[in-house]
Amino acid sequence: MRTDLLLHSANELLTLAGGPQRGRRLGDLGIIPDGAVAVDRGSILAVGPSSTLRHRFQAETEIDCRDRVVLPGFVDSHTHAIWAGDRAAEFEMRLQGRTYMEILEAGGGIMSTVRATREAPTALLTDLARTRLERSLAHGTTTIEIKTGYGLDLATELRLLEVCLRLDEAGPPRVVPTFLGAHAVPEEYRGRTDKYVALVSDRMLPEVQRWWSDQAPGRPLPFVDVFCEEGVFDLDQSRRILTSALALGFPVKIHADEFVFLGGASLAADLGATSADHLLETPADEIRRLAQSETVGVLLPATPFGLHLDARPSVSAFLEADGLLAIASDLNPGTAWCESMQMTIALACRSLALTPAQAIVAATINGAAAVGLAARTGSLEAGKRADIVVLDAPDHRHLGYRFGTNLVSRVIQGGQLVI
Repeated sequence: MRTDLLLHSANELLTLAGGPQRGRRLGDLGIIPDGAVAVDRGSILAVGPSSTLRHRFQAETEIDCRDRVVLPGFVDSHTHAIWAGDRAAEFEMRLQGRTYMEILEAGGGIMSTVRATREAPTALLTDLARTRLERSLAHGTTTIEIKTGYGLDLATELRLLEVCLRLDEAGPPRVVPTFLGAHAVPEEYRGRTDKYVALVSDRMLPEVQRWWSDQAPGRPLPFVDVFCEEGVFDLDQSRRILTSALALGFPVKIHADEFVFLGGASLAADLGATSADHLLETPADEIRRLAQSETVGVLLPATPFGLHLDARPSVSAFLEADGLLAIASDLNPGTAWCESMQMTIALACRSLALTPAQAIVAATINGAAAVGLAARTGSLEAGKRADIVVLDAPDHRHLGYRFGTNLVSRVIQGGQLVI
């Protein structure tokens, strides 16, 4: 049988077959020694031993993967990849003792990036984000979620959604958009947070829905997210925004308990959110409640590393309660300018005490679940999109064990060799 592409002789082929992994099952890589994967017209035809697939298929292109690891492309399920400017000065301020929230309250932080992003032309924002996505792709990310949230006015937020669509059309990697109009309270609404919540809920969300149906007809609505945090949007304000989004047909996510516990994880479970992200200050009983839902808990180990925080989410409670756990980079200019999911895995092994196998699952099939795409990507199974990474390493444990380098030798997106 003829096919487009055959990767064969992998020292380890990590299939991650069987769907997202809950609780203590996390880490089942489905390893096929001396494995192969056949690809045709962008999709996976078969996986199995090299001897079997090389006999069964005649490929136009063959890639010899001996002494290498073949695995699904990474799914980075939480990023803020579109922005202008930088916050290097604030990084230095934090090293001198200023906290993230102190900088935000003084008009820095997110608001500093908002000012720069509002002033930047759409073409420049696209070019800047494209460079970041190219770095992500080179490090093995084939699907990436991107949030708006550095506009905080309707016109700029729609421009950021436009950039998401441009980046996805140009690809790779594949882009999953999220509307984060409730990322912070803009300066023009300082002291009037409820007014801004009403603006997001009653005007922005319906306008985004109309704009999306015109600009991306037939494509599912983007996610809607909110930063539920002390000094930003409280639990009731977050609930209002997310319930308004759900009423309009948007799927939802939430930034929860990054600095202070407010109950965002339980809100996510109650509303059926696709994911609840950060969870640094979520207590064990709330983690267990979240774990009993279908909401994916997305942990962002680069963020406390970037902020030099000792806070750690309760991973053991999550796994004991049979929860769905993913990891993501949180790529952003203020706390985690990190385009590498390999570095994210390395940090997860050290700060979250995940094994390399657990972190790989959290960065692939469970990351796909966190953006609603587990049926299409995140594992190497017949019928799924051929998003595949080849590592210049003899076994999967080198992910996590090694850091500060790029182990990727090839990236295949939708059956096409792109790196």
